[in-house]
Amino acid sequence: MDHRADASRQRRQQVANHWLGSLEARRRNATARPLGRVVEWAEFNESEPLMSKTEQLRPSESASAPDWSAPGPGQWSLDRSHYPGGTTPISQWLIESGMESGMRRVFGELGAPVGAISARFVHGFMYTRTVPLVGANRSATKLPPAWVLKVVSRVHPEFRSRTRLAAKALGHPPGRAIVKRWTEELKPSITRRNREFAAADLPGLSDADLALHCRSLLDHLHSMTDLHFWLHGYDLGPIARYVAFTIAHGIPTSEAVTALSGASPSTMRPREQLSAIRRAIGDARPSTLHELRETSPSVSALIDEYLVEHGDTLVTGYDLQGLTLTELPETLFDSIMRAPSSVDRVAAAEQAAGAAQRLRVKIPEALRGGFDDRLRDARDVMDMRDDNGPTVFEHPVGLLRRSLLEVGRRLVVRGLVDRAEHGIELAHDEVVPLLLDGHGPTRSDLAQRAASRLADSRQNPPHVLGPIEPVPPAGLLPGPLAEFATTVQTAMVELGMLAPDTARDPLSGTGVGTTSYRGRARRSDSPEQAIEEMEYGDVLIVRATSPAFNVVLSIAGAVVTAHGGPMSHAAVLAREFGIAAIVGAPGALDIPDGAMVEVDPVAGVVRILS
Repeated sequence: MDHRADASRQRRQQVANHWLGSLEARRRNATARPLGRVVEWAEFNESEPLMSKTEQLRPSESASAPDWSAPGPGQWSLDRSHYPGGTTPISQWLIESGMESGMRRVFGELGAPVGAISARFVHGFMYTRTVPLVGANRSATKLPPAWVLKVVSRVHPEFRSRTRLAAKALGHPPGRAIVKRWTEELKPSITRRNREFAAADLPGLSDADLALHCRSLLDHLHSMTDLHFWLHGYDLGPIARYVAFTIAHGIPTSEAVTALSGASPSTMRPREQLSAIRRAIGDARPSTLHELRETSPSVSALIDEYLVEHGDTLVTGYDLQGLTLTELPETLFDSIMRAPSSVDRVAAAEQAAGAAQRLRVKIPEALRGGFDDRLRDARDVMDMRDDNGPTVFEHPVGLLRRSLLEVGRRLVVRGLVDRAEHGIELAHDEVVPLLLDGHGPTRSDLAQRAASRLADSRQNPPHVLGPIEPVPPAGLLPGPLAEFATTVQTAMVELGMLAPDTARDPLSGTGVGTTSYRGRARRSDSPEQAIEEMEYGDVLIVRATSPAFNVVLSIAGAVVTAHGGPMSHAAVLAREFGIAAIVGAPGALDIPDGAMVEVDPVAGVVRILS
């Protein structure tokens, strides 16, 4: 008996040592796993502490008057495109550390004239700041004279180095090489690692093995978050460069992006898989997922294949509080039964080719070669851009959610938490100690965190925190840096990452499509609600969309979002599905549920008719 107790204590100590080991030890452990070369590309950011942020998890001192102080020097802009509010502790940690480290690395490699893009969460809301290349710890509320900026950007060593790197990257764009590496090396390695985690029999693991599983998964996710944002420099960069070029020649973004349709097979693949299942069903009319599986062995096998690829992926958002597809059997059933009989990739490619020709004639003849190059580079990276999120981030986050719910179930049995769902309220450095030794937040602490997150999500956060920082005119920078500065700014604007223009019509935004659509507005806070309440042809009204809304968009007549831009998920999907959309209309959520509306993508406005 004593021998077993000693062995148990030793095993727990091994896990604790793994958890509390030095950063260098974690890096060695991470690179020893099968994903070694991926982790090498996405090293931990040593400037960010990996340990406790528990002090950031306390509920607001005054729910009636929350403190909206800036989280650091400079101007911070609200970004609700991915995290609408009430974000869980681990998701905050992942984004705050991974976004800055990944963007800092890729900006340094490409020669961008900015240091990084930082993210911080205030009362569960995400704010971002473009970090200047020099003077990052100061708030620049006033620009120096133009001649000073011009001189500094040409003589400062860091600017001179960035100018050389930018000239090289613009002269020989690296996007195609990164896509090749993504396709041949990175994606297969990440997919294999994700499936290793997915194959774990969580209920059958001992506490010590479950703790080690969670720790390894957290390490994996930490490196993947860095990689996710690093890749965005190489996938969003070429797309933003193309869009910035067309804007400079008077072509609206909503028109320019039509030439990118059909360039993302990964966006269409889930629809094609669902269509294959729907065809295999034939004339059968099952009413549940179980009955659907009973239709035939081939149908059941197709469903299993689909779930292996997508089942553990978050589909109702990007935060740990989101649900995975396996948690939504009715959604999966509806997705299959409402899937189109076929998906026509050829039509999308022809549509994009026609759009490209119409755009090309609007470019001065001497510059059409530049247009062709930028469009080709943008189309080359579109598929990687759309595959990056689900593979690198949303799948492992879904796997972590599953693991934390198992932790929560065990803690419920021991009386340490009230509900299994409170497992997602833990900080990254609290999971193992609480599971193994009961050390960490109390059940009342975790219940309060859940209540506080819910209360915070209902706040009305300011669009900007901190002093307004004027943006230096790109024209003062050396040529390569000027183009990069414009590209970065374009990406942030077109993704909807910056604060909206409060002076414009709250029901106006970026239009997608060429034909107006009239229908009944159906306001939805989740894909599950939308699937349950929407009827074919309704206009979907949401804060923003995630991949979970793909099936909803397939039956929607149009979509209107409060957040996002021409390069956001909603805009991409609306183009691929051929429906009208208005994205980034700040007042969208004020549209009454059930009202008749007109979505006019040409004018970029949604009108309430009755």
